[in-house]
Amino acid sequence: MAEIAVELVAVERRLWSGTASFVVAQTTEGEIGILPGHEPVLGQLVEGGVVKVTTTDGETVCAAVHGGFLSVTATGVSILAESAELSDEIDVAEAKAALSAEDEAERARAAARLRAAGQSV
Repeated sequence: MAEIAVELVAVERRLWSGTASFVVAQTTEGEIGILPGHEPVLGQLVEGGVVKVTTTDGETVCAAVHGGFLSVTATGVSILAESAELSDEIDVAEAKAALSAEDEAERARAAARLRAAGQSV
C-alpha cells in the first residue's frame, strides 16, 4: 500500500504525525483530497474546517482546524494550523453551547468542533 508522511501541527503543539493513505482538508479553494504521489500544492485552510487523515493502519484521525496552511511536497503533507483540536479532545457540550454565540467566527469554530467529533450540526 502506498503511503505518505503527514504532520498535523498547531501553533501550540504537534497534534499527530505518522504515515497515511489519504488526507482530506478544507481550503479556501474547496475541499482537497491528498493521496500518495500527489503533486505539490500549498493551500490556505478555512476557519472552522475539518481535517481527516486515514492512517496506514486504517484508523481515522479527525481534527477541527481553525486557519493555517496545508503544504504537499514530494516527501509528505504538513498541516500547519493556527489552532486545532483532535476529535477525542473536544468537549461536545461546550461546543453545542458555543453554537449560540453572537460572534460568527466562534459559531464556525463550534460547528467545526462538532463535525470533527462526529456530531451533526
